[in-house]
Amino acid sequence: MSKALPKRSEDYSGWYNELVKRADLAENSAVRGCMVIKPYGFAIWEKMQQTLDRMFKETGHSNAYFPLFVPKSLFEAEEQNAEGFAKECAVVTHYRLKNDPDKKGKLMVDPEARLEEELIVRPTSEAIIWSTYKGWIQSYRDLPLLINQWANVVRWEMRTRLFLRTAEFLWQEGHTAHSTKAEAIEETEKMLGVYAEFAENFLALPVVKGVKTPNERFAGALDTYCIEALMQDGKALQAGTSHFLGQNFAKAFDVKFTDKTGTLDYVWGTSWGVSTRLMGALIMAHSDDNGLVLPPKLAPHQVVIVPIVFGDDNAVLLETCKQLKARLLKAGISVLLDDRDTQKPGWKFAEYELKGVPVRLAIGNRDLQNNSIELARRDTLTKETVSLDGIEDRILNLLDEIQESIYKKALAFREKQTQKVDDYETFKKQLDENPGFILAHWDGTPETEERIKTETKATIRCIPLDQEKEEGVCMVTGKPSSGRVLFARAY
Repeated sequence: MSKALPKRSEDYSGWYNELVKRADLAENSAVRGCMVIKPYGFAIWEKMQQTLDRMFKETGHSNAYFPLFVPKSLFEAEEQNAEGFAKECAVVTHYRLKNDPDKKGKLMVDPEARLEEELIVRPTSEAIIWSTYKGWIQSYRDLPLLINQWANVVRWEMRTRLFLRTAEFLWQEGHTAHSTKAEAIEETEKMLGVYAEFAENFLALPVVKGVKTPNERFAGALDTYCIEALMQDGKALQAGTSHFLGQNFAKAFDVKFTDKTGTLDYVWGTSWGVSTRLMGALIMAHSDDNGLVLPPKLAPHQVVIVPIVFGDDNAVLLETCKQLKARLLKAGISVLLDDRDTQKPGWKFAEYELKGVPVRLAIGNRDLQNNSIELARRDTLTKETVSLDGIEDRILNLLDEIQESIYKKALAFREKQTQKVDDYETFKKQLDENPGFILAHWDGTPETEERIKTETKATIRCIPLDQEKEEGVCMVTGKPSSGRVLFARAY
C-alpha cells in the first residue's frame, strides 16, 4: 500500500483530493477542468442514479433526452437565464478542421466552415427543452408534462475540484409544465422532498430544506428551493435544488395551452436537479483518515470476503468462500470474493478499508474448523468472530445498523456545529474558530447579504422551511427581522 492519507484534521483539502484518487473514484483528465470517473466511482454514481431514477418514476416522471447544443438565439430567449450562465458557456463557432499548410501534420480551424449561428454547449437545458415543449403542448389535456433527463453539462469553471466543481459533470435535470401556479409550486416542493429523502435515507446525509434568497436564486426562477448539508470541515454543500419557474420560460418560448374553459394561457414551469457533486458530499460527510466510509445502500460491494490462505491445501476453504458468497447473494447482499493469490490478506484489508466496503469477512482454515468467521465493520473499525450459521440474517441486520449509525453520526456533528448567533463580531469569530451552520437574523436586504458575503465569505445558504418565526434584529444593521436564516461558508 502507498503512504497514509493526509490527516483530515490537518489538511482537509489535501485529504479529500488524495482520497478521491487513491480510492479509485476519479482522476483529472487531459482536458483542463474535466475528470475521468473510474469504474469504482462510477459504480457508486450508478447506484445513486438507479435509486433516484426509481424515485422519479414513482412520482410520475418519464425520461427523455435533448440535444447537447443550444442555438445562441434560443439560449438568449430567457434573458435572466442567459445572463446568469453567460460567463460559464462554451461556444461552438465552426464545424470543420483542415490541414494547416504552414505546419505539417497539424490541423487548423477551417475559416470557411463557420456556423451561421453559434451553438452553446448546454450549461443547463431550459432553453432547448422549452423550445421543444412549444410543439408538445396545446391543451390542458397535454398537462402536466413531467420529464427528466440524465445528461452531461458544461460550465467553464476556472477553479475545479474532482466531483465538487468540474467543467463537465453528470447530472439529472427535471423539467415539468403545469396548468396552474399551485400545481407547479406543489411539484417544486415535492421534488425537494424526493431529494431530501434520498439524501437522508441513502446518502445517510442529514439536510436542511429551505428557500434561497433572491440573490442566490437560479437564473430565471421565481423561487429556488434547496437542500443544504454540512461537511466535516464545517463548510456547507448545496446537495440539490428545485426551482419554481413561474411562467418565465413559457413566455420566453411562447408555450401556451387552452384550459377547460377555452381560455389561452401560458403554462407554469419547474426544473430541478442533482449532480455528481453528490459524490463529493458522500466522501466529505462520512470518510476518515483511513479512507472512504460508504453507506451500505450505495456501496458497490456491501461485503468483501477475504480467504486467509496458507500453503497449498486451500481447496475446501476456497469452496466454502464461494458457497458463502452464493448464500449472501441469494439474501440480496452485494458481495465481492477476493480470492486473488497476487496480494496478501493484509494488503487486501487495507485496500477495502480505503475503498469503504461496509463489512469485511475474513476466514482461514482454523476458522473453518470452528465454523466461524471474522467480521469487521468499516464505520467503527471494530471486528468480532461470529458463527457461519445464520450469517445472512446477521449481515442484513448489520448493514441496516451501519446505515443508521452513519446517519446518526453525521446528524450529531451537524447539531453540534449549528449555533445561534446574535451579533456580527461573534458571527465572524464563530466562522473562523468553530465553522459550521450559523442561524442569525438578517434584515432581508440584498445589500446586507452582499456585505456579509464580501466581509466574511459566508453566504445565506437558505431560509429554512421549518424555521419558527422569531422576532429579532439584524446582526449587522439592527433593523427588524422576523426569523433567523442559515449562514455558512460553502463549497
